[in-house]
Amino acid sequence: MDLKQKLEERLGTTLAQAEDAEVYYALLGLTKEISSQKKENSGNKKVYYISAEFLVGKLLSNNLINLGIYDEIQKLLKENGKSLAGIEELEPEPSLGNGGLGRLAACFMDSIATLGLDGAGIGLNYHYGLFRQLFEDHKQKEMKNPWIEKDSWLIDTGVHFPVSFRDYTLTSVMYDIDVPGYESGINKLHLFDVESLDESMVGDGIAFDKEDVRKNLTLFLYPDDSDEAGQLLRIYQQYFMVSSGAQLILKEMDEQGYDLHRLYDHVVIQINDTHPSMVIPELIRLMTERGISFDEAVEIVTKTCAYTNHTILAEALEKWPLSYLEKVVPHLVPIIRKLDERVKETYKDEKVAVIDRSGRVHMAHMDIHYGFSVNGVAALHTEILKRSELRPFYEIYPEKFNNKTNGITFRRWLMHCNPDLSSYITELIGDGWKKNASELEKLLAFAGDDKVLERLWEIKQVNKKRLKEYVKMTQGIDISEASVFDIQIKRLHEYKRQQMNALFVIYKYKEIKAGRIPDIPVTVIFGAKAAPAYTLAKDIIHLILCLQELVGSDPDVAPYLKVVMIENYNVTKAEMLIPACDISEQISLASKEASGTGNMKFMLNGAVTLGTMDGANVEIHDLVGSDNIYIFGKSSEDVIRLYETNGYDAREYYESDPVTEGLVDFIISKEMIKLGDPENLCRLYKELVSKDWFMTLLDLKEYIAVKEQMLEDYKDRKSWTGKMLANIARAGFFSSDRTIEEYSRGIWGI
Repeated sequence: MDLKQKLEERLGTTLAQAEDAEVYYALLGLTKEISSQKKENSGNKKVYYISAEFLVGKLLSNNLINLGIYDEIQKLLKENGKSLAGIEELEPEPSLGNGGLGRLAACFMDSIATLGLDGAGIGLNYHYGLFRQLFEDHKQKEMKNPWIEKDSWLIDTGVHFPVSFRDYTLTSVMYDIDVPGYESGINKLHLFDVESLDESMVGDGIAFDKEDVRKNLTLFLYPDDSDEAGQLLRIYQQYFMVSSGAQLILKEMDEQGYDLHRLYDHVVIQINDTHPSMVIPELIRLMTERGISFDEAVEIVTKTCAYTNHTILAEALEKWPLSYLEKVVPHLVPIIRKLDERVKETYKDEKVAVIDRSGRVHMAHMDIHYGFSVNGVAALHTEILKRSELRPFYEIYPEKFNNKTNGITFRRWLMHCNPDLSSYITELIGDGWKKNASELEKLLAFAGDDKVLERLWEIKQVNKKRLKEYVKMTQGIDISEASVFDIQIKRLHEYKRQQMNALFVIYKYKEIKAGRIPDIPVTVIFGAKAAPAYTLAKDIIHLILCLQELVGSDPDVAPYLKVVMIENYNVTKAEMLIPACDISEQISLASKEASGTGNMKFMLNGAVTLGTMDGANVEIHDLVGSDNIYIFGKSSEDVIRLYETNGYDAREYYESDPVTEGLVDFIISKEMIKLGDPENLCRLYKELVSKDWFMTLLDLKEYIAVKEQMLEDYKDRKSWTGKMLANIARAGFFSSDRTIEEYSRGIWGI
């Protein structure tokens, strides 16, 4: 295929003369055309991965890599005075996800296609996504985040389904995004939209009439559910997604001529977290409409559906009031009641009921009873589910529980975002690692090679310089690539403990003001969005932004310490941050992070983890050994015991240690109050002193001590690059290809 000729046919001019925007749209069209000509993966059994989020990121370069034409296109553009990176800047990032859950789903779609498995994603086509984050007056401001253009990755399939609610029926329209596998076939991500959507009902911010569901259904991901209207809207969204998906599955079964009584021989539905749980009663309803008895429909669905649990936080397991379901989907309520009755006839323990005494439907409980598999997403997470959070269910169904440790696609998180490192790895060990990530272990042969270690250091400095220039260009903040880049990027949540990192910044600020100057400057970088209704999370952002100004404007401190809060953190910005990172902050309270996937991306790109023994940090520690990771904090067992016994008293930690007291008090010091909003700062201060539900102060002193040790160790360049090499070499286990192979063998039977 003559790519230059194909591009110029689309452009109607020479490549050299075309504007970057023209080249982008030509490349978009060409990539879609090449994808459409690739063979779709097929088989006798298909997995449908249903998820509220698919955080796919920009798709141009990723698709070019997977279609095998990335190098050729890049060379062609360069020869004609163009930059692929510059052209990709023009691509809007799809607003289809929020954090780890959605990014994992995107990695999984990539790996399902790469392994040649017959599979499809099912989700919603959010027009404005979560929100675009702006900073004003040191606070987060939420704006709508439109991404759908006339020419986009979306393909209108012309497929429609009726979705009935209590008072009306809406028509869903199915859009597809092609998911090319790496040197493999194509799968589809099916995104359902509503024909009657009205984008104009949203002004400059993210406020809209939550009750006008016909017009608002697919506007936003996770609309504010702090009131009844918002909670009802979420139920509308979830049912719209699963009803459309269930109808699609049965349509494809009919087209294949399969026997619906044997659905589970040909279909497996992976329920990604609790958002798609209503697919269970909806499938039962659709089957009974086709003449299958209720009992048989339940049996079929139970053999077809599998559930992935993504959280240890009880509040994150959805529980919808039955009265709310009556208002939205009354036709599902008798089915859910029957499912609950069947459970209560067999098991007397109220903890395993589908409907509790308060009339709330526990979506996870329905998934566990009426699915054949329940998996956690890291070894520790799965053990905590079995021993603690879901123990009553494990005692009933031990055979259903299994672990599938999360993974990431190395195509995006190394080949695309860190091409210099990717090329150097290939130069050292060949390119077999691109298909079999465990081959990265071959790098261990170079552990004592000074030349290799020096090259790794140089690549890291190039990536740091690139990030430095980006931060200067986008946010006007000067940082030095000679400093240690200490990075914490993830959703803003108290359990992830960005507030503890902020207290370290205060500690370092006070040290420098007292004349204790670090030998190497430190740049502490945050990236996070807080849910619009999550007040304390927004208070933490306010604290960080105040510290950013305080530190940056102090001539005594700024040469040695910088704080940067990246505005509107997303996949594209992660691709810039992760290759540049020295210290990877994975500091959640032990027992609270299910897995994490950012920890894996940082490790793969040569960052060294500073973390608690939580989530997949446990497996990273097992892989790299104690010399190549920095662990601090109380164990998950200790933390669980403190919760069970009410044994943690924040005020006691605050009052018994002058250092801790001084750091927390600084939040409401005259310096901070001058810069910030007293209401936000005082509320956060009071929370840390009086409640501190995620035990920031419990681990604070050890966190500071271990981080200081890291900064000291960083000065030994050869030793540090040895740690970098060890992390890259051992990262192969965290390939999402490995994860999907395990799902395929252990759950899906494909």
